[in-house]
Amino acid sequence: MAAERDWFEKDFYKVLGVGESATDKEITRAYRKLAKELHPDTNPGKEEQFKDVSAAYDVLGDPEKRKEYDQVRKMGPVGGGFGGGPRGGQQYSNVDFGDFGDVNDLGDIFGGLFGGPRRQRQQRGGDIEAQLKIAFRDAVMGQTTSIQLSGNGAPRTVNVRIPAGVVDKQRIRLKGKGFPGANGGPAGDLYIDVHVLPDTRFAMKGRNLTTTVSVKMSAAILGTTVDVPTLDESVTLKVPAGTQPGTVMRVKGRGVPAAGKHPVGDLLVTVGVELPKKLNKKQRALVEELARELHEEVEDD
Repeated sequence: MAAERDWFEKDFYKVLGVGESATDKEITRAYRKLAKELHPDTNPGKEEQFKDVSAAYDVLGDPEKRKEYDQVRKMGPVGGGFGGGPRGGQQYSNVDFGDFGDVNDLGDIFGGLFGGPRRQRQQRGGDIEAQLKIAFRDAVMGQTTSIQLSGNGAPRTVNVRIPAGVVDKQRIRLKGKGFPGANGGPAGDLYIDVHVLPDTRFAMKGRNLTTTVSVKMSAAILGTTVDVPTLDESVTLKVPAGTQPGTVMRVKGRGVPAAGKHPVGDLLVTVGVELPKKLNKKQRALVEELARELHEEVEDD
């Protein structure tokens, strides 16, 4: 088991603002909140705090490292660590070596403190968060694009494959595309928050698209055909006689493309009926005659 000098000198729980009994989810949630607040791209001058938060999460976010760290903390103050004794001497009070039954090389812990050799521990790189805006059509059909990362330790271009059917505020994880690790450790991950620009004609509902078309009152009564827009060319939709306002009709295969286990979606068309806002005397008389034929009550003017 290897441990860094920082493990003796820094309280990583305090850095992340969590208690020692915090769950893994609570630690991750606290890290992501602080990483967003302190990220150098949006908060210049916070680089050192961001590094401290990343270092703390590198330990507490890994169950094995966290276990080792907690064991080291149980040893109590050593050489001034955690507010220990004077610098001129070493303090060993409260050391319980029974907690280290699986330790094979104590020199890994104490070597750096007492001048002896020690191994450099590999450290996982920190995660990066980025924002990406895409058009509605690209969200539906899928897209390969690139984003430019900048900031301390990450100035580069990364290619990103946006899956078909991605929704607004969906988070995409690119493993190993975050900050590089230390001493040969693995790189962190890149998290991309996708923002889908709205479309005036369509919306997404699962793997289906939704839209609305309007027909005249007489067309809804007698039946008609209408041209319905899709993401590609328009299609002709038959509206049966007597179609009620709000009726939803389905156009097969005009939704989100098939992907993996997901079949192709459909286009769901809601039919609206346009009613005349004002009638002249003749038109009103005709409507009243129709109402009488349908045995409907009509109020007099």
